[in-house]
Amino acid sequence: MSIDPYEVLGVSREADLSEIKSAYRRLAMKHHPDKNPDDPEAQERFKEVGQAYQILSDADKRAAYDRFGTTDGFGGAGAQGFDGMGDIFDIFSSMFGGGAGGGRGRRGVRGNDFQMEIEVSYVEAAEGVTREVEIPAFVDCETCDKTGAAPGSKVESCTTCDGRGQVRVQNGFFSMVRPCSRCGGSGKYIPKPCSDCDGKGIRQIEETLEVTVPAGVDTGQKLRWTGRGGPGADGGPPGDLYIVIRLEDHPLFERDGNDVVCTIPISFTQAALGGKLEVPTLAGKVSMTIPAGTQTGKTFRLNDKGFPALGGRRHGDQLVRVVVETPVKLNDRQIELLTEFAEESGEDVHPDRAGFFDRMKKLFG
Repeated sequence: MSIDPYEVLGVSREADLSEIKSAYRRLAMKHHPDKNPDDPEAQERFKEVGQAYQILSDADKRAAYDRFGTTDGFGGAGAQGFDGMGDIFDIFSSMFGGGAGGGRGRRGVRGNDFQMEIEVSYVEAAEGVTREVEIPAFVDCETCDKTGAAPGSKVESCTTCDGRGQVRVQNGFFSMVRPCSRCGGSGKYIPKPCSDCDGKGIRQIEETLEVTVPAGVDTGQKLRWTGRGGPGADGGPPGDLYIVIRLEDHPLFERDGNDVVCTIPISFTQAALGGKLEVPTLAGKVSMTIPAGTQTGKTFRLNDKGFPALGGRRHGDQLVRVVVETPVKLNDRQIELLTEFAEESGEDVHPDRAGFFDRMKKLFG
């Protein structure tokens, strides 16, 4: 059956070898039969991915396909056409959790990383905070004494792989070794798994972890605890725990880097006459002087009133943006006073407005 290798790998015809190899690694891991034991079509998709890589990773075969538009006669499918044995083991060690350069024998598989999210307030992010969070932890199963076998039964050698943990598979002209799907590469089989741990030899419990959130954190930043993730398999190391920070929304503030932005409404008379203004900050209220004639949108800066730099002493600033409110629901006396004000006002009172109309006259006459 002829395939379009570009379509199978999801790459363009201009893709270079690194893009092709990256696409192959991703798809080979996704469709590997051992990762899809309940999908009978996974084997066929895995073969197509291998055949597509075989063609596109070979300059001569790729050129022939680009010229003739067919894969017929290019050889069998599967995990063929690699640059070398190192390529094979790099790809399959990444599938089954091994490190670089390995793959020739059984080895421990690193546990999965865990990730959880905690919310902190603006003040907690500015000052730092310590929280207690519940995390999953793993302990040896006492019921089966870590064996995974139910009491009265025992762990047996896997008959599919004769206890080796690996089986040899023939794909076309290429023969490869992969972990045994029955025992998962352990070489052992448990006829009667322990009911308390489901045959894993370990049980999951809840544990309290004290999390210290440093001052200056922002949304999306991660805290890492090495070895507090999922358990490893076959003696492999545990994964890590990542705690992701999310700042709660604040009713008054917005964050811009390490600066805090606050928009404050002021009255018409405050803007015209100036005066003292009470401003909220992360550390509490402060008094700020606004000059007479302040215009709406004017931004003032309060030095060192923002967030501290993560791991440092320097603080950001607080930016205070004022918005002049237009009075509404005026009584008769207020209307009278504003009318008198308007009659007495000249260009000296509204310099920005006067300058705007002067510029408009020059443009339109």
